[in-house]
Amino acid sequence: MKLAAIDVGSNAARLIITEVTETIDGPSFNKLNLVRVPLRLGFDVFEKGEISKQRLDMLMQTMKAYGHLLNVYEIKHVKAAATSAMRDAKNGPDILRKVKMETGIDLRIISGDEEASLIYENHVAEHLDKEHSYLYIDVGGGSTELTFFDDSKLHSKKSFNIGTIRLLKGQVSETLWDELKDHIKINFKSLLPKIAIGSGGNINKVFSLSKRKEGKPLTLDLLKDYYKELSSVSLPERMNLYKMREDRADVIVPALQIYVNVMRWAEINEIYVPKIGLADGLVQSLYEELRKQGVNA
Repeated sequence: MKLAAIDVGSNAARLIITEVTETIDGPSFNKLNLVRVPLRLGFDVFEKGEISKQRLDMLMQTMKAYGHLLNVYEIKHVKAAATSAMRDAKNGPDILRKVKMETGIDLRIISGDEEASLIYENHVAEHLDKEHSYLYIDVGGGSTELTFFDDSKLHSKKSFNIGTIRLLKGQVSETLWDELKDHIKINFKSLLPKIAIGSGGNINKVFSLSKRKEGKPLTLDLLKDYYKELSSVSLPERMNLYKMREDRADVIVPALQIYVNVMRWAEINEIYVPKIGLADGLVQSLYEELRKQGVNA
């Protein structure tokens, strides 16, 4: 069975196409294609409150292209979600109707808590040892989702309007940082030692820069070092020295600021970086829905 998911975020839109096969050990998810388009909707929304005509045109072209790919891959089941930028956009509901009418794709705005739940759908912590508690940290352009997994149970989940583009636009107040810190101090207590699980393009880029072996964690000290190193050079230098696209080079510094603060406040020294994200969680969620309906892989 082939399934697809579309994640329209504040920085980029992603299409993931996955083949699911049933095995003795449960379903196996094999990524067939991943397409990312840097729409940067948050740059409009967090400054002007709505998505501009130019970015709307880019979004529509992207969704039409995704529609063609869904047809080529003969995808019958797709789940599409829009996150922080579309949540805040005054013209968000109108855009969803336009997408549905012109492409047939049913794009839905999800809440921050839903986003946190869908990240958790990847169930990475369930495959790790039971001697630790785990904090999922997903940093996006418009928000950060935190999901705490303690004693083999989902303990808490919350979304904060602290994202890389909001930070670049100077739209994250000290009050918001304090709310995040207080939430972490109150809700992320455990008798077990804590480990972080990071998702999002920025932490994956840092992992790639680190040259760490797959499955090995990054340390908080290493993230602090990268934050100092990357923030000490200009955007053009960052792009040149670290071979980054502009839409990655500008957001990676505020992303590191968020990861460092969260890990510091949660008293966590290591973060694992599996290649997961909201789109993967959407696929897992879609598979579970279909399984309950009796649709077999």
